[in-house]
Amino acid sequence: MTDQTPPPADEVLDIVDEQDRVVGQERRGEVYARGLRHRCTFVLARNAAGEFFVHRRTAQKLVFPSLYDMFVGGVVGAGESYDEAALREAEEELGVSGLPAPTPLFKFLYETPEHTWWSSVYEIRCASPVNPQASEVAWHAFLTQEELDRRLTEWSWVPDGMEAYRRLLAWRRGETTGS
Repeated sequence: MTDQTPPPADEVLDIVDEQDRVVGQERRGEVYARGLRHRCTFVLARNAAGEFFVHRRTAQKLVFPSLYDMFVGGVVGAGESYDEAALREAEEELGVSGLPAPTPLFKFLYETPEHTWWSSVYEIRCASPVNPQASEVAWHAFLTQEELDRRLTEWSWVPDGMEAYRRLLAWRRGETTGS
């Protein structure tokens, strides 16, 4: 983090309504504390061999610390587009610059009693070696589809990522994502 980058809790986010229209802005810490609806990106990153980038989040994360995730991504900053945030987050978390724009797939509203955010799901190919951001990623590997499928029942996964992955599989089968 540079001196110009605010701490994660101080980052300003757009607050959105049920139709994903901006209705205000607030600092991330306050957004999480009050359960305000905001925007997030989920980017499924695969290497040249088609393997999935999987990682365990650091214990310092504000939401879902120390859990596994098959997506990179994160919150969309105030005034930022989903597409801009998806590319920024993929480059930051993978530690790679010059990535192609992630391919947008679909959006859905993630809602639980504790959390609510509009979620835009993307995928990207990353042919370069990765150097994940240490403040975000505690462990990482590229897993085959079979390895990922096996780990789904063995590891503790972020619930929003699991929901995005479930919807991604349904989307690929041509089913509705429920957005």
